[in-house]
Amino acid sequence: MSHADEPSDSLRLALVQAASGLDPAANRSALDRLAPEGQDLVVFPEAFARDFGEVGSDVSDDAEDLGGPFATEVARVAAARGGAVVAGMFERSDDPARPYNTLVMRGSAEASYRKVHLYDSFGHRESDRLTAGPVAPTVVDVAGWRVGLMTCYDLRFPELTRRLVDEGAELVVVPAAWVAGPRKVHHWRTLVTARAIENTVYVAAVGQPAPRYTGHSMVVDPLGDVVAEADAGDAAEPVVVTAEIDRAVLDAARRTNPSLANRRL
Repeated sequence: MSHADEPSDSLRLALVQAASGLDPAANRSALDRLAPEGQDLVVFPEAFARDFGEVGSDVSDDAEDLGGPFATEVARVAAARGGAVVAGMFERSDDPARPYNTLVMRGSAEASYRKVHLYDSFGHRESDRLTAGPVAPTVVDVAGWRVGLMTCYDLRFPELTRRLVDEGAELVVVPAAWVAGPRKVHHWRTLVTARAIENTVYVAAVGQPAPRYTGHSMVVDPLGDVVAEADAGDAAEPVVVTAEIDRAVLDAARRTNPSLANRRL
């Protein structure tokens, strides 16, 4: 498997639809147990280092630095697999009571992304317990592909995906803990597909499973076709969704629908 910077025709991708718990040590050990071999990029859900807990819970006691135990284990597992691994954690901020909701990527590529749009919606107030990250698109080279990062509720803000694509993203990765409820699976599937179509970009979205969250981890191609998808799943039974994304499909989609070139705003 090559991780050179030059463009690669394909990228092998795995989405690990698994539930995190409230024990950070158990969640860290799950990284090695669940990360599959033979993938260029393995993606775990949002808040995998420690679940959110009950609505409104204080998560600050389990926040870590980017060089702490969780990110260190992500790096170790990524090195052992020979690719890149992404997973969500709570990162200490300047406000000890309100950490960042952060994605860490380690291995063949390294990046971190602090969630911009906090989940103050559907009766939740994530901003009471967390600090929003800076509005700065995070795009990194993985196995010859430009990969953009965003988290869960960010999916509802199309301008962020467009910023990532303007920075060259060909694949947008969306780790999530998409809370279950009426219409929530419909919203999830519709928004993932819309972000792919309107930007002619691959979108890979991985969620924690039912019953608390919606699952339905999925990969959608630049014309909106579903490449792979899980069902709602179950917290007791992790599922790994694999797909191989193809540069020829990306290029053909952008020739068929040159909306990025045709835009006037």
